[in-house]
Amino acid sequence: MSAKLEQLKAILAEVADLKNAAALLGWDQQTYMPEGGAEARGYQLGTLEKIAHEKFVSPEVGQLLADLKQEFAGADPDSDEVRLIKVTQHDYDLEARVPSEFIAEFARVTTLAHPAWVEARAKSDFSIFRPHLERIVEMGKEFISFFPPADHPYDVLLDQFEPGMKTADVRAIFDALRPRQVELIRAIAAKPQVEDAFLRLTYDEQAQWDFGVEVVTRFGYDWKRGRQDKAPHPFTTNFSINDVRITTRFDPNNGASALFSTMHEAGHAMYEQGSHPAFERTPLAGGTSLAVHESQSRMWENLVGRSLPFWEYFYPKFQQRFASQLGNVDLRTFYKGINKVQPSFIRVEADEATYNLHIMLRLEIEIGVVEGKLPVKDLPEVWNEKMKEYLGIVPPNDALGVLQDVHWSGGMMGYFSTYALGNLISAQLMEKIRQDIPNLDDQFRQGKFDDLLAWLREKVHVHGRKFEPQELVERVTGSRITPEPYLRYLSAKYGDIYGL
Repeated sequence: MSAKLEQLKAILAEVADLKNAAALLGWDQQTYMPEGGAEARGYQLGTLEKIAHEKFVSPEVGQLLADLKQEFAGADPDSDEVRLIKVTQHDYDLEARVPSEFIAEFARVTTLAHPAWVEARAKSDFSIFRPHLERIVEMGKEFISFFPPADHPYDVLLDQFEPGMKTADVRAIFDALRPRQVELIRAIAAKPQVEDAFLRLTYDEQAQWDFGVEVVTRFGYDWKRGRQDKAPHPFTTNFSINDVRITTRFDPNNGASALFSTMHEAGHAMYEQGSHPAFERTPLAGGTSLAVHESQSRMWENLVGRSLPFWEYFYPKFQQRFASQLGNVDLRTFYKGINKVQPSFIRVEADEATYNLHIMLRLEIEIGVVEGKLPVKDLPEVWNEKMKEYLGIVPPNDALGVLQDVHWSGGMMGYFSTYALGNLISAQLMEKIRQDIPNLDDQFRQGKFDDLLAWLREKVHVHGRKFEPQELVERVTGSRITPEPYLRYLSAKYGDIYGL
């Protein structure tokens, strides 16, 4: 192997170690750290992030990349070596523009913002979180200023999570999607509503936990390389291909909430666990983008976990475990109940037909904030106005409205659209999967998911970050991201459930 490539990989491995150590501290903060540790944790994370940043954007790395691009100029453009150089150069060009002092301060600011968000949500009081969010927004604008002018300033934030995607691209996709989803929701609203009161009884937390573990174990989540804990807002994190952790949360009055959360996070985790082992401690490890990542979580949660064949296998087990709640509820009634379409306040609890409207609302708010047209102090009011506009309902308090998501406390503006894009990609992939595995539903009815996971491993997971998201989707499905497969999926599914 090239001596210079070995040199580069040695530096990248140390950078990965530092970032993974910071991620471990972040996981601890959201799961076990005592409340009083927030300020010290902010400094610890800031120090680690600063050291990792300075090591990565050093002149040595810049020179090695320049030399390696020449050395590998005639090599296979899809080889691991060429792709590693390309991805590292992309990351280097991005990070080299950002001062290390900014990285450290941003880590400290967001670390302090998280417990403030937790308290604000618990008390349903936006004023507790507001000064932290104002500082985060201010730093977000400062971050944008480090880059050349883009078509839209929001492009800079979006690119952090979805490389190559532009604000105009997302808006065009959403503009094509919105009227047809609204049309579907109106058609459903004209039909008799399905029953779901049985889901809102009291469900034992430990029993919910145990059933979720049973399901994702059968999916293929590797517990020797992972674990599950509780968190205020479910998330997945990893410190290695061989240490990928998930979290969930429980609602004792919603029998399926924790299960779908666990399935969702396991989808993320299995993607990370499926990266090629050779990519460990390099920028090629992990998912290629947040949208592709969400395609995996939403696929396992919804296209698999809310499907009738899945429940034909699992419902007898679930019904037996919760006999007092579900003993008199037949499979078809249960299946309709977990797929009930009804505008709701909480994004993570939203049904598939209304979910993307929650994302579109957040996108417009974030764009307004970035453009300077929407002050942070006005967010609760604007949020409620847009909820009424998009979904016809108004949150009764901040906890069910503007404070429901953890993302802004972590500085993740530019993230939300990836959820909706992930929905589209999941359906696009599933159409191709069904062509390649025609008996997929029969496998689900037997509780078998090996072929599905193996297909995803081969076509998506193993490539890590080698290919940009649009490139990967086109390689696998033959076309770039499009809403058509998702709309076909929704029409067929809800046409059956509601008799459209």
